[in-house]
Amino acid sequence: MDFISILSIFVLACFVGYYVVWSVTPALHTPLMAVTNAISSVIIVGALIAAAAAGSPQAKWLGLLTVVLASVNIFGGFAVTERMLAMYKKKER
Repeated sequence: MDFISILSIFVLACFVGYYVVWSVTPALHTPLMAVTNAISSVIIVGALIAAAAAGSPQAKWLGLLTVVLASVNIFGGFAVTERMLAMYKKKER
């Protein structure tokens, strides 16, 4: 595939993801966050495999960057999910 095809798929995926996430009702945000955390964990596994099999140093650094960004996404997702779940707990008096 050429660069334009890959770029157009990426742009379309961004638009679809944006509209899917913003059309979700507030009651479904917590399960949605759990699913995105699971997807990010799969991305980390794929990045580790790709970085290990890469022959060039640039590919290894790109794999490391992918692992770091996906890790930030996972930990941020867990923090947001924890805050959202805390909103539904009854307050102690």
